[in-house]
Amino acid sequence: MGSAPDLITASWHKSSYSSNGGGACVEVADNLPGIVPVRDSKDPDGPVLIFPNGSWAAFIASLKTG
Repeated sequence: MGSAPDLITASWHKSSYSSNGGGACVEVADNLPGIVPVRDSKDPDGPVLIFPNGSWAAFIASLKTG
């Protein structure tokens, strides 16, 4: 296991499908090379899941194709 990436420069974006009424929201940072961090917008200082770019792209592609 490697060291945790530095997320200080992460530019977080809320999902366009997230409700504005405080519902279940995720945020994704897409500006870090090689990784895509994902977090719960209600707990921005909580845990972050880190995905390799290729894995995240495959996940998004599978959502689009159903």
